[in-house]
Amino acid sequence: MTIRVLLADDQALLAGTFRLLIEAHDDMEVVGVVEDGRKAVEQARAVKPDVVVMDIRMPGLDGVAATELIRRDETLRDTRVLILTTFEIDEYVTRSLRAGAGGFLGKGASPEELLGAIRTVAAGGTLLSPTATKALMGRYLDLPEAGPAAPDVLGVLTAREREVMAQAAEGLSNGEIAERMHVSPLTVRTHVGRAMTKLGARHRAHLVAMAYQSGLVRVNPPRPGQDSRNVGG
Repeated sequence: MTIRVLLADDQALLAGTFRLLIEAHDDMEVVGVVEDGRKAVEQARAVKPDVVVMDIRMPGLDGVAATELIRRDETLRDTRVLILTTFEIDEYVTRSLRAGAGGFLGKGASPEELLGAIRTVAAGGTLLSPTATKALMGRYLDLPEAGPAAPDVLGVLTAREREVMAQAAEGLSNGEIAERMHVSPLTVRTHVGRAMTKLGARHRAHLVAMAYQSGLVRVNPPRPGQDSRNVGG
Protein backbone atom coordinates (compact mmCIF):
# COMPACT_ATOMS: atom_id res chain seq x y z
CA MET A 1 0.00 0.00 0.00
CA THR A 2 1.30 3.46 -0.91
CA ILE A 3 1.69 5.91 1.97
CA ARG A 4 0.15 9.25 1.02
CA VAL A 5 2.13 12.14 2.51
CA LEU A 6 1.24 15.82 2.93
CA LEU A 7 4.20 18.16 3.55
CA ALA A 8 3.74 21.32 5.64
CA ASP A 9 6.85 23.53 5.75
CA ASP A 10 7.32 27.24 5.06
CA GLN A 11 10.85 26.68 3.75
CA ALA A 12 10.27 25.96 0.07
CA LEU A 13 13.75 24.58 -0.58
CA LEU A 14 13.47 22.06 2.26
CA ALA A 15 9.94 21.08 1.29
CA GLY A 16 11.10 20.49 -2.29
CA THR A 17 13.99 18.35 -1.08
CA PHE A 18 11.70 16.28 1.12
CA ARG A 19 9.31 15.82 -1.79
CA LEU A 20 12.04 14.51 -4.08
CA LEU A 21 13.27 12.14 -1.38
CA ILE A 22 9.83 10.73 -0.62
CA GLU A 23 8.74 10.36 -4.23
CA ALA A 24 11.91 8.43 -5.05
CA HIS A 25 10.40 5.49 -3.13
CA ASP A 26 7.65 3.33 -4.59
CA ASP A 27 5.81 2.90 -1.29
CA MET A 28 5.21 6.66 -0.81
CA GLU A 29 3.74 9.59 -2.70
CA VAL A 30 3.40 13.29 -1.87
CA VAL A 31 -0.22 14.43 -2.23
CA GLY A 32 0.39 18.08 -1.39
CA VAL A 33 2.83 20.72 -0.17
CA VAL A 34 1.68 23.70 1.95
CA GLU A 35 3.51 26.48 3.75
CA ASP A 36 1.48 27.12 6.89
CA GLY A 37 -0.60 25.34 9.53
CA ARG A 38 -3.98 26.59 8.39
CA LYS A 39 -3.40 25.33 4.86
CA ALA A 40 -2.14 22.03 6.29
CA VAL A 41 -5.48 21.49 8.03
CA GLU A 42 -7.48 22.52 4.96
CA GLN A 43 -5.43 20.33 2.61
CA ALA A 44 -5.56 17.38 5.00
CA ARG A 45 -9.36 17.60 4.98
CA ALA A 46 -9.33 17.75 1.20
CA VAL A 47 -6.93 14.90 0.36
CA LYS A 48 -7.04 12.70 3.52
CA PRO A 49 -3.30 11.84 3.65
CA ASP A 50 -1.94 8.94 5.68
CA VAL A 51 0.78 11.12 7.20
CA VAL A 52 1.28 14.86 7.51
CA VAL A 53 4.96 15.77 7.87
CA MET A 54 4.57 18.97 9.88
CA ASP A 55 7.02 21.77 10.68
CA ILE A 56 6.37 23.68 13.94
CA ARG A 57 7.40 27.27 13.25
CA MET A 58 5.22 28.44 10.38
CA PRO A 59 3.38 31.72 9.74
CA GLY A 60 -0.16 32.06 11.02
CA LEU A 61 -1.22 28.79 12.64
CA ASP A 62 1.82 26.90 13.92
CA GLY A 63 2.40 23.18 13.43
CA VAL A 64 1.37 22.14 16.95
CA ALA A 65 -2.00 23.92 16.72
CA ALA A 66 -2.51 22.46 13.24
CA THR A 67 -1.71 18.99 14.56
CA GLU A 68 -4.33 19.34 17.29
CA LEU A 69 -6.99 20.41 14.78
CA ILE A 70 -6.17 17.48 12.51
CA ARG A 71 -6.21 14.91 15.33
CA ARG A 72 -9.53 16.23 16.65
CA ASP A 73 -11.21 16.05 13.24
CA GLU A 74 -13.34 12.90 13.02
CA THR A 75 -12.99 12.88 9.23
CA LEU A 76 -9.21 12.59 9.67
CA ARG A 77 -9.14 9.79 12.23
CA ASP A 78 -6.79 7.77 10.00
CA THR A 79 -4.38 10.66 9.38
CA ARG A 80 -1.24 10.69 11.49
CA VAL A 81 1.19 13.55 12.08
CA LEU A 82 4.99 13.45 12.13
CA ILE A 83 6.57 16.62 13.52
CA LEU A 84 9.77 17.49 11.67
CA THR A 85 11.54 20.51 13.15
CA THR A 86 14.87 22.17 13.73
CA PHE A 87 13.97 22.78 17.38
CA GLU A 88 14.04 19.53 19.41
CA ILE A 89 13.33 21.15 22.78
CA ASP A 90 11.20 19.79 25.61
CA GLU A 91 8.46 22.41 25.26
CA TYR A 92 7.85 21.57 21.59
CA VAL A 93 8.08 17.82 22.15
CA THR A 94 5.59 17.93 25.03
CA ARG A 95 3.15 20.21 23.20
CA SER A 96 3.34 18.05 20.08
CA LEU A 97 2.61 14.84 21.96
CA ARG A 98 -0.31 16.45 23.78
CA ALA A 99 -1.65 17.64 20.44
CA GLY A 100 -1.65 14.05 19.19
CA ALA A 101 1.48 13.83 17.05
CA GLY A 102 2.63 10.30 16.33
CA GLY A 103 6.29 11.18 15.94
CA PHE A 104 8.87 13.88 16.56
CA LEU A 105 12.04 14.12 14.48
CA GLY A 106 14.76 16.74 13.95
CA LYS A 107 15.56 18.12 10.53
CA GLY A 108 19.10 16.91 11.04
CA ALA A 109 17.88 13.33 10.61
CA SER A 110 19.27 11.26 7.77
CA PRO A 111 17.09 10.50 4.73
CA GLU A 112 16.77 6.91 5.94
CA GLU A 113 15.62 8.09 9.37
CA LEU A 114 12.99 10.38 7.86
CA LEU A 115 11.63 7.67 5.57
CA GLY A 116 11.62 5.17 8.43
CA ALA A 117 9.79 7.66 10.65
CA ILE A 118 7.09 8.19 8.02
CA ARG A 119 6.60 4.43 7.69
CA THR A 120 6.52 3.97 11.48
CA VAL A 121 3.94 6.71 12.01
CA ALA A 122 1.84 5.55 9.04
CA ALA A 123 1.70 2.06 10.58
CA GLY A 124 0.34 3.51 13.82
CA GLY A 125 3.61 3.47 15.73
CA THR A 126 5.13 6.25 17.80
CA LEU A 127 8.61 7.62 17.26
CA LEU A 128 10.76 10.07 19.19
CA SER A 129 14.23 11.09 18.10
CA PRO A 130 17.04 10.48 20.62
CA THR A 131 17.36 14.25 21.12
CA ALA A 132 13.63 14.61 21.76
CA THR A 133 13.74 11.70 24.20
CA LYS A 134 16.56 13.33 26.17
CA ALA A 135 14.74 16.66 26.18
CA LEU A 136 11.67 15.00 27.67
CA MET A 137 13.76 13.23 30.29
CA GLY A 138 14.97 16.58 31.54
CA ARG A 139 11.39 17.77 31.94
CA TYR A 140 9.94 14.60 33.50
CA LEU A 141 12.78 13.94 35.91
CA ASP A 142 12.68 17.53 37.17
CA LEU A 143 9.00 17.40 38.04
CA PRO A 144 8.37 17.16 41.82
CA GLU A 145 5.55 14.70 41.30
CA ALA A 146 7.68 12.48 39.08
CA GLY A 147 9.94 11.31 41.89
CA PRO A 148 11.90 8.09 41.56
CA ALA A 149 9.67 5.11 40.89
CA ALA A 150 10.25 2.00 42.96
CA PRO A 151 12.12 -0.68 40.98
CA ASP A 152 9.47 -3.26 41.84
CA VAL A 153 6.87 -1.23 39.91
CA LEU A 154 8.15 -3.07 36.84
CA GLY A 155 7.29 -6.42 38.37
CA VAL A 156 4.02 -6.45 36.43
CA LEU A 157 5.95 -6.54 33.16
CA THR A 158 7.25 -9.58 31.34
CA ALA A 159 10.96 -9.83 30.57
CA ARG A 160 10.25 -8.96 26.93
CA GLU A 161 8.21 -5.90 27.91
CA ARG A 162 11.03 -4.66 30.15
CA GLU A 163 13.54 -5.22 27.35
CA VAL A 164 11.44 -3.24 24.88
CA MET A 165 10.88 -0.49 27.46
CA ALA A 166 14.62 -0.16 28.04
CA GLN A 167 15.35 0.13 24.33
CA ALA A 168 12.57 2.68 23.87
CA ALA A 169 14.32 4.72 26.57
CA GLU A 170 17.35 4.91 24.26
CA GLY A 171 15.19 6.70 21.71
CA LEU A 172 14.90 3.73 19.35
CA SER A 173 11.88 3.41 17.08
CA ASN A 174 9.75 0.26 17.02
CA GLY A 175 11.45 -0.75 13.78
CA GLU A 176 14.92 -0.37 15.26
CA ILE A 177 13.93 -2.32 18.38
CA ALA A 178 12.43 -5.04 16.18
CA GLU A 179 15.69 -5.33 14.25
CA ARG A 180 17.69 -5.68 17.46
CA MET A 181 15.32 -8.26 18.93
CA HIS A 182 14.75 -10.14 15.65
CA VAL A 183 10.97 -9.76 15.86
CA SER A 184 8.40 -7.82 13.83
CA PRO A 185 7.63 -4.11 14.45
CA LEU A 186 4.05 -5.18 15.21
CA THR A 187 5.32 -7.43 18.02
CA VAL A 188 7.32 -4.52 19.46
CA ARG A 189 4.31 -2.24 19.21
CA THR A 190 2.25 -4.82 21.11
CA HIS A 191 4.86 -5.05 23.88
CA VAL A 192 5.02 -1.25 24.16
CA GLY A 193 1.24 -1.01 24.33
CA ARG A 194 0.97 -3.67 27.02
CA ALA A 195 3.73 -2.06 29.09
CA MET A 196 1.99 1.32 28.88
CA THR A 197 -1.33 -0.21 29.94
CA LYS A 198 0.16 -2.14 32.87
CA LEU A 199 2.12 0.86 34.15
CA GLY A 200 -0.55 3.46 33.46
CA ALA A 201 1.75 5.41 31.14
CA ARG A 202 -0.08 8.18 29.29
CA HIS A 203 2.13 7.99 26.22
CA ARG A 204 5.48 6.64 25.06
CA ALA A 205 7.42 9.53 26.59
CA HIS A 206 5.87 8.78 29.99
CA LEU A 207 6.88 5.13 29.61
CA VAL A 208 10.44 6.19 28.84
CA ALA A 209 10.48 8.46 31.90
CA MET A 210 9.41 5.53 34.07
CA ALA A 211 12.28 3.47 32.69
CA TYR A 212 14.73 6.04 34.05
CA GLN A 213 12.85 6.68 37.31
CA SER A 214 12.72 2.97 38.14
CA GLY A 215 16.41 2.43 37.44
CA LEU A 216 15.73 0.11 34.50
CA VAL A 217 18.09 2.38 32.56
CA ARG A 218 20.36 5.10 33.88
CA VAL A 219 21.32 8.53 32.65
CA ASN A 220 25.05 8.62 32.02
CA PRO A 221 26.93 11.57 30.52
CA PRO A 222 28.00 10.71 26.97
CA ARG A 223 31.69 10.27 26.28
CA PRO A 224 33.20 12.49 23.58
CA GLY A 225 32.03 11.22 20.21
CA GLN A 226 29.46 8.86 21.72
CA ASP A 227 26.15 8.57 19.87
CA SER A 228 23.27 9.92 21.94
CA ARG A 229 21.32 6.73 21.24
CA ASN A 230 23.64 4.86 23.59
CA VAL A 231 23.26 7.22 26.53
CA GLY A 232 21.78 5.35 29.48
CA GLY A 233 22.11 2.03 27.67
